[in-house]
Amino acid sequence: MTQLPISADLVAEHNAKSREALADDYAALGRTLERRGIAIDSIKEKVKGFGVAVPSWGAGRGGTRFAKFPIAGEPTNIHEKLEDCAVIHQLGCATPAVSPHFPWDCVEDYAALKDEAAAYGLVFDAVNSNTFQDQPGQAQTYATGSLSSTVEATRQQAIEHNIDCIEIGKKIGSTRLTVWVGDGTNFPGQQDLGRSFDRYIDAASQVYSALPDNWKMMLEHKMFEPAFYSSVISDWGSSLMAAQSLGDKCKCLVDLGHHAPNVNIEQIVARLHHAGKLGGFHFNDSKYGDDDLDSGSINPHQLFLVFNELIEAEHNPRDGFDPSYMIDQSHNVTDPIESMLSSSETIAGCYARALLVDRDALHAAQNDNDVMLAFRTLRAAYQTDVTPILAQARDEQGGAIDWLGAYRASQYRDRKGQERKAVGLGAGIV
Repeated sequence: MTQLPISADLVAEHNAKSREALADDYAALGRTLERRGIAIDSIKEKVKGFGVAVPSWGAGRGGTRFAKFPIAGEPTNIHEKLEDCAVIHQLGCATPAVSPHFPWDCVEDYAALKDEAAAYGLVFDAVNSNTFQDQPGQAQTYATGSLSSTVEATRQQAIEHNIDCIEIGKKIGSTRLTVWVGDGTNFPGQQDLGRSFDRYIDAASQVYSALPDNWKMMLEHKMFEPAFYSSVISDWGSSLMAAQSLGDKCKCLVDLGHHAPNVNIEQIVARLHHAGKLGGFHFNDSKYGDDDLDSGSINPHQLFLVFNELIEAEHNPRDGFDPSYMIDQSHNVTDPIESMLSSSETIAGCYARALLVDRDALHAAQNDNDVMLAFRTLRAAYQTDVTPILAQARDEQGGAIDWLGAYRASQYRDRKGQERKAVGLGAGIV
């Protein structure tokens, strides 16, 4: 039996207050979609099957380079993080997986950790390695880089850590390894730009060789920070080159905040899919750089356009197309549970809108070079209010119609504030 962090009776009571209005809204939207030749129930069923992973580290408050402001009830270990992630999935019904980060989430018994997650109705998604931060007792520093370091012992340490993460992942049921390195330079001439990439490829190939047959290795690129002159894996081109060098099981991961300003991310999605190297996403939003803001809070239209390309990719799959979706945000001023509930709803909403696009009409307009009709075909789907579909899907799965109201009525944060000591996680966001 699934262990529910919030009383099912409270959620049911809360839903009863909203169900009649939801039925009216759902029926009205159904009539609108029927005129477009779309069955609303078919969209709802696809939404019910959609899932995005939440990061274990995202259950705590993030921070800036200047400060972090913890809140009462913040989780201080993986067990408390799982409980918070279970709240998000219980109420939102769109986040069935948790992506852990090591060594932040290390425990002695990983079989027990897998069972603990299962008791909450959760599974583990990609495991994330950490070679961007020195740990207590670490033999070599990552100040010179990690997989691309000029110091051979440092590279070997980074290789061994990634292989350790694979071994942990096998114990908790994961089948993906996400690798992000902060390697790069802050001064011209600091390192040879070509040789540093060669060292990265050589080291990453040793990690790749340790992958089980059913695993994927996902390379995450980032334009800047902490390296502000050059980053070894700085953009989708570098990531693609590395993935192609390593092999078929290596894919590219797209973080929406890791690009140069105004880059056309949806086109990058299309290009990576064309190359058969689209591995997954870290969803967040940005205004200025790698801001790690809540998904869709700044540019929801871009998120919709990304999903439009993903639906196109589903209709025209390449070998091995099986992208994983994960939220990757820094919740500096909000309750992380509320932010991830909001983001998961936004992400699922953009997925639902992309499903509403009249693909036949869009392709015909594109082939006829009818620019305005093609644009308006996309815009018609984007402007559709799909919240009744999302709410109905949650209700049918035992979630909350009004997740924010139900969460606050449960006083979960207040209760955990009394049970847990409000301390920081000591974890960065990448």
